[in-house]
Amino acid sequence: MERSEELNKDLNPFTPLVGIRIPDHAFMQDLAQMFGGPLALTSANLSSQPSSLNVEEFQDLWPQLSLVIDGGPIGDGKSPKCRLGSTVVDLSVPGKFGIIRAGCALENTTDVLQRKYGLLPRRDPAET
Repeated sequence: MERSEELNKDLNPFTPLVGIRIPDHAFMQDLAQMFGGPLALTSANLSSQPSSLNVEEFQDLWPQLSLVIDGGPIGDGKSPKCRLGSTVVDLSVPGKFGIIRAGCALENTTDVLQRKYGLLPRRDPAET
């Protein structure tokens, strides 16, 4: 989505857009609610690597991190779909959506965007 002026300029400094993650995980929802505002987080894997489903899977990154919280495993672990990472959607064009990364929740996400919010899929990523 388009970034607001209130957002720290150090977050995504080279783009006017910002990503918002809406986790379907009770622990993360509770944590965000306890803080009472947005959390600036990153994924627990290197870019282009499969998603981590538990803290042990990224322990080689621990020395570079300020904090690691074990909120339990993510997904069922048996489905390869769990490793696809988040579905990433571009909502910067009013009334439309574009898929940036299909991810593990593609079908559910597109269904909600179309049925619940009446958004139309963009046919071309450059479409405005």
